[in-house]
Amino acid sequence: MTRTLSGLAAIAMLASAVSFCPQARAEGDQVKPVRAEKLPNVPGKSLTAVVVNYAPGGKSTSHHHAGSVFAYVLSGEIRSENSATGPAKVYKAGESFFEPPGSSHLVSENASATEPASLLAVFVADDGAQLTNFDK
Repeated sequence: MTRTLSGLAAIAMLASAVSFCPQARAEGDQVKPVRAEKLPNVPGKSLTAVVVNYAPGGKSTSHHHAGSVFAYVLSGEIRSENSATGPAKVYKAGESFFEPPGSSHLVSENASATEPASLLAVFVADDGAQLTNFDK
């Protein structure tokens, strides 16, 4: 029972850690917490998974993430550009990309103006970290 309660608490913390401010995303875009777990073999670090749903034409403003991020495109096509990994590229369903710690996510958007798109983002970051910080 304790593990379940701590898991629920982690999901509640996760919801606030990945909340996108309305000015930083397009209307209809959503970030849904999936799971958060402390990593027992890496003290002080947590693994957090979220699903990001982009409306047609949806995009996020420039931002950076705490820790490392692995992203897997679930549906549609996502255009992404990261300061550490090169120019913008379109990733299709079934493809993935990685964002190293300290890098900036310069472009993050649905590549389609007519179809929705979604991705699973898996973070490995410090316990309690604000996972997404938007640039000003």
